[in-house]
Amino acid sequence: MPEDWAGLRAAVKDCRACRLCETRTQTVFGVGPESATLMVVGEGPGADEDAQGEPFVGRAGKLLDEMLKAIGHSRTTNTYIANVVKCRPPQNREPADDEAETCRGYLEQQLRLVKPKLILALGRTAAQRLLMTDDALSKLRGPVHRWGPDATPLMITYHPAYLLRSPGEKAKSWDDLKKVHRFLNA
Repeated sequence: MPEDWAGLRAAVKDCRACRLCETRTQTVFGVGPESATLMVVGEGPGADEDAQGEPFVGRAGKLLDEMLKAIGHSRTTNTYIANVVKCRPPQNREPADDEAETCRGYLEQQLRLVKPKLILALGRTAAQRLLMTDDALSKLRGPVHRWGPDATPLMITYHPAYLLRSPGEKAKSWDDLKKVHRFLNA
């Protein structure tokens, strides 16, 4: 695994390690300051992200930007945003186990390079992949988990795409974001 940002970007851009490379327009590496205090991890790129090469640029991305702004964060100043997989799964399906596992090293290296104060996993897939568990999102939301050899704090909330489909859950997500804000400002 490349040890620096340039090498990692090049490795992801040229990756052909799983079948997702066959249908992608381009890889979606990540965006934000490389020393951000908050790192947000989603599931995988959708059609808009595949077209533009940046995570969370569609309707869910606009909602994510609003969510981050509400707690004093943004993708341009203090938040790095990445996904479990770097290529769009066809029909925006959930990444298969082998696809997520193939991309695991890339995400883990991004996490090691950013060294965030806190990781925020968006949705079940990101939470399960980061924590290596099959537990339901309802069980994972709430407590502060730990990720990696440095035991980086990790919190979980709903994916913005889910909130667009289920606006009644926005209050729970807002509670999660307030916890994130308190944690980062402690």
